[in-house]
Order: sequence, then C-alpha cells, then structure tokens
Amino acid sequence: MSYLIAVTGKGGVGKTTVSSLIIKQMVVAGKKPVLAIDADPNSCLDAALGVKVEKTVGRVREEAKVEASKGMGAGISKQDLLQMKIEESLVESQGFDLIAMGRPEGAGCYCYANNVLKSVIGKLSDQYPYVVLDNEAGLENLSRRIVQKVNLLILVSDQSNSGLETLKRLYTLADEMEIKYDKLLIVVNRMRTDTLPEKAAEVKEYTHADEVIGLPDDLELANLADTGESFEALGDDNAVIKKINNLVSNI
Repeated sequence: MSYLIAVTGKGGVGKTTVSSLIIKQMVVAGKKPVLAIDADPNSCLDAALGVKVEKTVGRVREEAKVEASKGMGAGISKQDLLQMKIEESLVESQGFDLIAMGRPEGAGCYCYANNVLKSVIGKLSDQYPYVVLDNEAGLENLSRRIVQKVNLLILVSDQSNSGLETLKRLYTLADEMEIKYDKLLIVVNRMRTDTLPEKAAEVKEYTHADEVIGLPDDLELANLADTGESFEALGDDNAVIKKINNLVSNI
C-alpha cells in the first residue's frame, strides 16, 4: 500500500516548491522510489526536480484520439491505447518518477483522461511505496477522485491573513466533497519572521489540523525558483531544507 501525500492551496503560495522539496528530501532520506504526480496544468514540477516532461497526459490523450480515429491502434481498445501512452509519458529519474497531467490540447474535457489516469495511477501506485501529488489551486483533482485516499493532506499558504483564510475555505470544501485523509498538515510558506502568525492558530483550530509548520522566506531558494532551476543545489544546512527534513522524518 502506497503512502500518498497531496499538496494543495491557493495559487502562487509555493505548492510546487513544497512538493518538490518533499520529493527531493524523501529520496535523500531513502524513502523511495517516489511517484511524483504533477496535477497542476500551470505547474513546473519537472523543472524544480531537475527533469523534463516531454509529454503530458493531456497531450497523449489527443495523440491517442488521433491514432484511434485513423485506425492506427487496430487490435487494441481505445482505453488500452491511452493507458499505454500515459505510461510511456512517465519520466524516470534517480529515486523518483514523474507523470504530468498537463492540459487537453484539443477540444473536450478532462473527464475521459481522468478516468484512465485514475486507473493508471492506481496501477502505478502499487509499484511505489510513496506518491506525492502536486495539485492545481483548490481541490479539483482530489474532488475528481484521481486518488481515492490521502494519507497526508498538506494545505499551503503564505503568512497573509487572506492566504490563511483561504485554507479555512479549502478545509470546508474538502469536508463537503468528503475527501478522505488520515492527517492534515498546514504549511505557512515564505515566512519573514520566526514566529507563526496569530491567524495560524485560528486556522489550526478551525481545520483540526494535526500540525502547523512555517517555512522561512529563503533567498537561495527564491533565486533558484525565479530562474527556473532545480533545487538540487540546496544543501542540508539550508533553513527550509532543515524544516522539510523534519517533516519527512515523520512520514
């Protein structure tokens, strides 16, 4: 049974940064292999992890449609063809593999691709002891049941009152959508002080979160993010990495 971590929050708060650092430090800690799922159409999880996605699920969906319409997949069902192509889009690396949702590149919705993705993720997950899902802003992917059960749900915010208030709304939505998880962690990202904002205690009580942690606003990390470089250069003495290592040690 895989241990599944889902990371979400509103846009621009650093969900992808948090996801990539967790994946990186899990590999360092020997908690591998990890299946990384980039479920944010606007995300760049591959760059943060130092790899490159050539084909997303959205793209292979369109390719499979074209091939099926031309009879190029004779002898194989449309679903099996799409499943095969999704598996081929997997990016393999040291200690982790990555699959990216992307967006549809033609007319139509995600519905069919989501159904196949759920099937593929289910089969892939059986091969990995750990899975990290980097979500788009909000809870769309979790509500679509791409994954059925989350062991650790991480809600990411900046230290602003409005950002933390958003987490309360996300928690309410998660409850309404009956999203299941074992543990809830709140991450206050890019903190400019050593003390958690007062609002964080209110959010913790409202969401019944198991824990709230703060990640400092780190210049080295910010520079790497701004230039689109991998976070591989960050050492264990980095303040953010120390916090992430503490998080990973409890997984």
